[in-house]
Amino acid sequence: MKKRLFTRKAGFFGSIAGSRTLLPFLIAMLAGSATMMQSCRKADFDSNKVSAGSDQNAVTGAYADLQLVADNFVSPVTVVDPKDGTKRLFVVDQVGKVWIISDGKTLSTPFIDVSSRMVTLMPDYDERGLLGLAFHPNFKNNGKFYVYYTAPPRGKNWDNLSRISEFRVSSDPDKADMSSERVLLEVNQPQFNHEGGTIAFGPDNYLYISIGDGGNADDIGPGHVNDWYTKNEGGNGQDVKQNLLGNILRIDVDKSGDADHAYGIPADNPFAGKVGKDEIYAYGFRNPYRFSFDMGGSHKLLVGDAGQSLYEEIDDVQKGGNYGWNVKEGFHCFNTSNDLKERNACPVEDSAGNLLLDPVLEVKNYANPEGGGPRTIAIVGGNVYRGKSMPKLYGKYVFGFLSADDEEAEGQVVVAGPSVNGIWPFEVLKLKSFPDDIGQWLKGFGQDQNGEVYITATTELGPQGNTGKVWKLVPAQ
Repeated sequence: MKKRLFTRKAGFFGSIAGSRTLLPFLIAMLAGSATMMQSCRKADFDSNKVSAGSDQNAVTGAYADLQLVADNFVSPVTVVDPKDGTKRLFVVDQVGKVWIISDGKTLSTPFIDVSSRMVTLMPDYDERGLLGLAFHPNFKNNGKFYVYYTAPPRGKNWDNLSRISEFRVSSDPDKADMSSERVLLEVNQPQFNHEGGTIAFGPDNYLYISIGDGGNADDIGPGHVNDWYTKNEGGNGQDVKQNLLGNILRIDVDKSGDADHAYGIPADNPFAGKVGKDEIYAYGFRNPYRFSFDMGGSHKLLVGDAGQSLYEEIDDVQKGGNYGWNVKEGFHCFNTSNDLKERNACPVEDSAGNLLLDPVLEVKNYANPEGGGPRTIAIVGGNVYRGKSMPKLYGKYVFGFLSADDEEAEGQVVVAGPSVNGIWPFEVLKLKSFPDDIGQWLKGFGQDQNGEVYITATTELGPQGNTGKVWKLVPAQ
């Protein structure tokens, strides 16, 4: 008999429903005024019709596989290429270490270890830790790189502190100078979940940062401010004035701000010089755990936003966009009174007249009482494939499902493609060596400078053990 891990919805970097109890987890992952209403658009989109059974832009056949690149990590969450010509890959392990893969081997000592500067992690399940890494666009010459990790809280009312820091490489190119830390940004976090965690430089050379809504569930509770949509009580996702939670941020690391900011604000940020936090680039997110920029095409910013209990989503993020949480979940009207039941109607825009933007892709959450498939515990944002080894995938968005259900590690690799009607069809990618699922929790993605895609996974949901692996997406042999 399978051991049920969670009583409701589980999900890596999702949402534990207001409880710090670990066994069992209660996880619930992973233009005008509010009087203008709309139907929840349920008839406009049916995730069952644009799934594995769809032939529109479908990628079919077991022509793909996974090749093991490295293992013995604890909880790897992403792979980053410094794009400095050294062909090294840097693996971010949630427990606080970044490891280098060079010439097919993992170096014996970490590139950086910030574990002593982090909050203590819970081994069975945690959404804190070392979550992101980004190399300066001029890293080859200036040696600067950036990390996102969760530090101990500032005061008893907070759980942790999301910290973005700049470091420099030491005289040894495979080791960081630990004395070089320059803290850029810190954000108080009320809960241990919904940390977001991705940092990446965009094509404009600004640093983008994803931060979740503060945790708990439904974007309500301690640490969640009141916003304009009083019917749903919340929350940080719709607020742009009081804190930086529930947003994608954009900052200029090459400029210094005022006495309170170690960075500059891009002049075209949507709230720069206006009412609202200057750092915000886009808002209305629940937990934008993984995002990436397309290496080609129009360099889209694609964000995987983990849902509550009904729907998961992928967003094509535009500057100043409001992506709906917690007014909406996916294409649907969200209900804080009962997050397993949609509201019949909700606003189409926020109090400032900004439209609530729909995702480009929606997936049912495993807890959705409607059933059907495919479903997932939580969505994990990935990368647009721009490599040469798999031409069938070129220009397709490769992302993942943490797991197909809440009982065992059954992560899946998923592929989607743009559609003429704006809603992207998707399907679970058939892998030769993994016909059903990868047999692990799928925790993250990465991409090298050649456009090839990597997957990080582990058989442990929480940051413990040494079952973490890095796989490369390759053609089936």
